[in-house]
Amino acid sequence: MQQRQDIRNVAIIAHVDHGKTSLVNELLKQSDTLDAHKELAERAMDRNDLEKERGITILAKNTAVNYQGTRINIMDTPGHADFGGEVERIMKMVDGVLLVVDAYEGTMPQTRFVLKKALDQGLVPIVVVNKIDKPSARPMEVIDEVLDLFIELGADEDQLEFPVLFASALNGTSSRSDDPSEQLETMDPIFETILEYIPAPVDNREEPLQFQVALLDYNDYVGRIGVGRVFRGSIKVGDQVSVMKLDGSSKNFRVTKLFGYLGLDRVEIEEAFAGDLIAVSGMEDIFVGETITPVDVQEALPVLRIDEPTLQMTFLTNNSPFAGREGKFVTSRKLEERLMRELHTDVSLKIENTDSPDAWVVSGRGELHLAILVETMRREGYELQVSRPKVIKKEIDGVICEPYERVQIDTPEEYAGSIIETMGQRKGEMQDMVHSDNGQVRLVFLVPARGLIGYTTEFLSMTHGYGIINHTFEAYMPMLNENLGGRRNGALVATETGKTTTYGIMGVEDRGVIFIAPGVDIYEGMIVGEHSRENDLSVNITKAKQQTNVRSATKDQTNVIKTPRTLSLEESLEFLADDEYCEVTPESIRLRKQILNKNEREKNAKRAKKNQI
Repeated sequence: MQQRQDIRNVAIIAHVDHGKTSLVNELLKQSDTLDAHKELAERAMDRNDLEKERGITILAKNTAVNYQGTRINIMDTPGHADFGGEVERIMKMVDGVLLVVDAYEGTMPQTRFVLKKALDQGLVPIVVVNKIDKPSARPMEVIDEVLDLFIELGADEDQLEFPVLFASALNGTSSRSDDPSEQLETMDPIFETILEYIPAPVDNREEPLQFQVALLDYNDYVGRIGVGRVFRGSIKVGDQVSVMKLDGSSKNFRVTKLFGYLGLDRVEIEEAFAGDLIAVSGMEDIFVGETITPVDVQEALPVLRIDEPTLQMTFLTNNSPFAGREGKFVTSRKLEERLMRELHTDVSLKIENTDSPDAWVVSGRGELHLAILVETMRREGYELQVSRPKVIKKEIDGVICEPYERVQIDTPEEYAGSIIETMGQRKGEMQDMVHSDNGQVRLVFLVPARGLIGYTTEFLSMTHGYGIINHTFEAYMPMLNENLGGRRNGALVATETGKTTTYGIMGVEDRGVIFIAPGVDIYEGMIVGEHSRENDLSVNITKAKQQTNVRSATKDQTNVIKTPRTLSLEESLEFLADDEYCEVTPESIRLRKQILNKNEREKNAKRAKKNQI
């Protein structure tokens, strides 16, 4: 069968922070693609602010480079399991993968996750051991780990014969040797290996068109854009084509625009052929997994599977006493429009209406997935409230099941005991424990996802920031009839509305950890700290000191309070209990009780207790 030797399609896959995006940067820089005068920013593929700040890839992106007359389409994929839906669909668009592994960390949970997706698709792998210049690099051991992982995941004989390259994406060097001193100041070894090992796509442009949408993009001018691969035939601007919908129906539309990719740009093209990765506009309600065919030969490709959400939160309009002070968009209509717009591009998200016109249940792939959405909205000027995240239960063969996660922890040995203990309390089952020579331990657990809500903050303080925790969705398993996760301590709840004072804070700081500095506006029912005990405690931190006529020269100089603990958005979501909300505005993140009045709260708690009896 004829092949298109002028093109290769490859995805770059790896665990979070192993250097995928930096590697793509270097491949772009060193190919024959960019103008010589075009200066490339570090990690140029991560374009939105959140990706730049967090140093993670959230959205899959495609680029293309020219190398010695061949167009290499490169898909940069997210490494985090919360965005795993993107990875799976990208695997359908390419013929091979570059698996990037850190020369010190070796294989990690997401390495397993992304590699499994690639092997399931029968893709040809090339392994790139990155960060070879690190003093702590251990390349040969890492290759053994990678080989073990391939065998464990059931790779076939051809896949086990993978070529290995060594690189330092940051320095722009690579070679076929594991000796750092033999690194070459070029990415040519990687380019040559791609051309040699990654299969060229089949050239069947004479046959009827089949184009499948794998990713969605949105543009205010042309509407929804379907990004995918031409599997068969050719497609031209102005063509009358048919889209095979997921429900079995079909709709005809005219292709208004076609886009190809080159460097960092999306370029308009007139025609595309089998093997090309392109974007198509013209159909307003096109969806992931749908196939575009000629009107007269309607043959759909197998539907793409999209990972099910495992976690949900209620999003509500802000109804706190400070509502509308800081946000541009505060009404339920604006919130609903924004949430629905997110569905244009994020297919792993689900949004359901509730009995209230001011609340929606939003389901996603994990805490990070939902936190990124909330953070994006607040930066765009939205004000909203969210509830505590909850896992999504499923009934399988008459049994109620809940999601379980595979958790991998790397920690100094001295913290291993407390981690095992806290994991046990959260019903984590230890699967593996490996001691390394440098005093580190790798622990692997299987834990109900419920038990992990709120665990990260506890974990980081327990390991003094030296521990690394990663988790990926494993499976749905029978539900445990126990309360898991959540915080153990109660909250310090404000009883008054007003400005906080140093004097007021000093009066309660020995009762727990304070979250708020002096001189901040607060309202009744707002959470101002964490109690050192299990129950909630009502406190007044707006109290002013009674002034007298007697003055002491030194008395007031000793009023020094502890620095308040500032919670990030993720920490705030983890902190929440079932009867609390997190109020999010462009300028503030506040925690509050759902019922603000203390007497009302107490009455409600009594009623709930009675109903349980």
